[in-house]
Amino acid sequence: MSIVKEFKDFINRGSVVDLAVGVIIGAAFGKIVSSLVADIIMPPLGMLLHGIDFKDLHYTLKDAVGKTPAVTINYGLFINNIIDFLIVAFCIFLIVKGVNSMKKEEEPAPAADPEPTKEELLLTEIRDLLAKK
Repeated sequence: MSIVKEFKDFINRGSVVDLAVGVIIGAAFGKIVSSLVADIIMPPLGMLLHGIDFKDLHYTLKDAVGKTPAVTINYGLFINNIIDFLIVAFCIFLIVKGVNSMKKEEEPAPAADPEPTKEELLLTEIRDLLAKK
């Protein structure tokens, strides 16, 4: 089997196309969530924290010298990314939960106990007679 035919078979599988669509939609969804966090959630949160803008939070390791920029640890951007992640994770959780609830089929009711056989009825009568004696 040639490598071209194997590749064609691989691409023609439905799961590969579904995965590609999922990645593209996920990337677009990530941009929307990043905008939501940066433009809508963080400004009021910063205002509640006395005007702190998380994008500007950083720790300077080395100050700028001439044309050399400062070396900083941008923990404010890290906080923004954590919030992005939590929002995306929560949205995915809600989507998966919704899909799973649609997939649930009603479980069949447990089967009723079968009728006792003639031998069981006879043994029950014998047991009850012996218990009376």
